[in-house]
Amino acid sequence: MFARTPRLLLRPGFAEDAPALAAAIADVAIVRHLASVPWPYRMRDAEAFLATPRDPILPTLLMFERGAGPPRLVGACGLGRRASGAVEMGYWVTRDSWGRGFATEACTALVDIARTLGLKRLEGSHFIDNPASGRVLEKLGFAATGLIAPRFSCARESDSPARLMRLDLVAGTGLAEELDDQTSLAA
Repeated sequence: MFARTPRLLLRPGFAEDAPALAAAIADVAIVRHLASVPWPYRMRDAEAFLATPRDPILPTLLMFERGAGPPRLVGACGLGRRASGAVEMGYWVTRDSWGRGFATEACTALVDIARTLGLKRLEGSHFIDNPASGRVLEKLGFAATGLIAPRFSCARESDSPARLMRLDLVAGTGLAEELDDQTSLAA
């Protein structure tokens, strides 16, 4: 699955992307805000990530900035299934790309892909000490669930508080409707 935005090309990662991926994400300022990425991040981690089989329905895409020169890897975004069955959106961008709107631009395309796939809802979260990530989710229309829960960070090697958020992609899948469904099931 590929997507193009005004400034980005989103595409699956290939084995040949390992050096660029390892260089792009080998920054503790990025990795400490991600749940499943190890620190230090090495070439073997990039190779393993790119070789990991993916859900054919839920894309994981590298973000490449398009411009006059060759495309430059500036981050990644994707959809993944949580143990609960919920679909979660995740993303990161390189430090030199922070504040340029790439996460919002890429994830807007990813939300459109999720709608096309017929998903009803997306979940997202951000560590409390990363409010910029929370602002990205808010710009995309995610709403706070009111829950803050511990989430393990591989790089931190510990749990850290994370704010849980949700985006309803289909009318009638909001929290009020969910509570009504649960109430009618209990009756």
